[in-house]
Amino acid sequence: MSQTLVLSMKAFIQFTLGLFSLSLLAGCGEEIDHDKIRQKGFVYCGQGGPSTFNPQLVDSGITTETLSPQLFNTLLTLDSQTYQPVPSLATKWSVNKEGTEYIFTLRKGVQFQTTAWFTPSRAMNAEDVVFSFRRIIDTTNPFHYVGSGLYPWFSGIDFQNLVVDVSALSQHKVKFTLNRPDNSFLSNIATSHAVIHSKEYAGQLELSDEKSMLDSHPVGTGPFYLAEYQVNDLIRLKRNNRYWQDRPKMEQVVFDISQRGTGTLAKLLRSECDVLNAPLSSQLPIIEQTSDVELTAKPAMNISFVAVNTSHPALNDARVRKALNYAINRQNILDSVYYGTGSQAYSVLPPSSWAYQKDSVQIRYDRNYAIALLREAGYSKGLESTMSVPLEPRAYNPSPRKTAELIQANLADVGIKLNLMTDDRFDRSNLNDNTNIDLHLTGWIANTGDPDNFLRPLLSCESKRAGLNVSSWCNPDFDFLLDLALEVDKPRYRQNLYKQAQNILNEEFPVIPLNHGMQLQAHHTSLRGFKVSPFNAQPFDTVERFK
Repeated sequence: MSQTLVLSMKAFIQFTLGLFSLSLLAGCGEEIDHDKIRQKGFVYCGQGGPSTFNPQLVDSGITTETLSPQLFNTLLTLDSQTYQPVPSLATKWSVNKEGTEYIFTLRKGVQFQTTAWFTPSRAMNAEDVVFSFRRIIDTTNPFHYVGSGLYPWFSGIDFQNLVVDVSALSQHKVKFTLNRPDNSFLSNIATSHAVIHSKEYAGQLELSDEKSMLDSHPVGTGPFYLAEYQVNDLIRLKRNNRYWQDRPKMEQVVFDISQRGTGTLAKLLRSECDVLNAPLSSQLPIIEQTSDVELTAKPAMNISFVAVNTSHPALNDARVRKALNYAINRQNILDSVYYGTGSQAYSVLPPSSWAYQKDSVQIRYDRNYAIALLREAGYSKGLESTMSVPLEPRAYNPSPRKTAELIQANLADVGIKLNLMTDDRFDRSNLNDNTNIDLHLTGWIANTGDPDNFLRPLLSCESKRAGLNVSSWCNPDFDFLLDLALEVDKPRYRQNLYKQAQNILNEEFPVIPLNHGMQLQAHHTSLRGFKVSPFNAQPFDTVERFK
């Protein structure tokens, strides 16, 4: 047996153990050899580990926000300046006059990755696109119920009811048939969720009865492929030498997802990692004083908010929800948590959204008004509530625990006792496990520049039916405005409809907007070539070390 084959088998066995024997590897992985890695790559830290490597199955976290652009490609991508869809795996597209049929022409010669568990025999074609989307919308697809059977991000935008069919017209042409016009459709299939999988690989897994490997052992067309995964320790990606664009400049990228030892800032300062994602705002002064570390801060499409569980008796009263809104001092949170890197939210939509409407009348700090509203609602003697608090820093909230403690103090000041319940992270798909929670400190990072990408996944009736609406709030008038905004063909009409929708939110307050954050990243000055976007991380194919 050749040495190469032995090494490949060893790598495969190690990877398989890492994925399927989690208890054996948890907390006992090998130390990262940073010096060896940085000769031909870099170490990225600051995010938790993945629950899956398939971005179709989650709505946030490292899989969609960072790994997806490295492992996969999508039919379209979003221009970082205009937010408009541009070609990627599809070179062009056309739409019928009714806005219900989209035909995409695919790029020829795009190769899937060769890994220890799969060697492709052909280039990407229309059948791969059809398979990737039918898995989501077709309950008879053999992969639909693999894993959780949930597609939270797609359910949140009602994708399964929007797309009637996906069919191959030829080897390089695909048709999507919609049941209604949708102005956000192109943007939605340009997100990091709408990735293209290999149907050939899926077919092999189906024959061997190992369908779950499609999600745990990914195969895409992206610039890097998954080479190694040690649970709670590291994820190693290696260069895809058959990448259809320019060859990636780095041979490997290692994600340090370990929680043991020193914190992420210490790792950055000690050159144990080269890139720190979303550093805490309190860490920024130290980073800025470090000569060999560069800090980048760029505007982001996000929002930090408190989701109010409207199914609970007291919180079903809009006066109580308004009182919570008026009781929170957002400026104090900005000063204490964001250190000049955020801005106060006056809407669920961020200021960079073309439908943004600033409401400084309804969204403001007014302690006395909050007390009056609570008295009017029958809670003059006080109220006791619980709030879930994720501990993982995010771009929209660099220090959730500190934010929660400030909110706790604000509510105590108006007679509300708030009990904090901390967890590593918040997952909308696990809402059934949190039905006893009154409030959720959470947020949202947009995948597109379309207002629908904020409003529908978070607050629509369909999102509630899918179990993803954290507030358990449903307003038919609000949904009617969202649906109409997707169908009208004049931008000013759409803008007016979204402003009406925001007015409803600022009367009902199913969510309480807090602040908008910046996308922060610190990296060693020897690295360059990071792409900038207001959305998630971009492909690392142009990153290189120059000194």
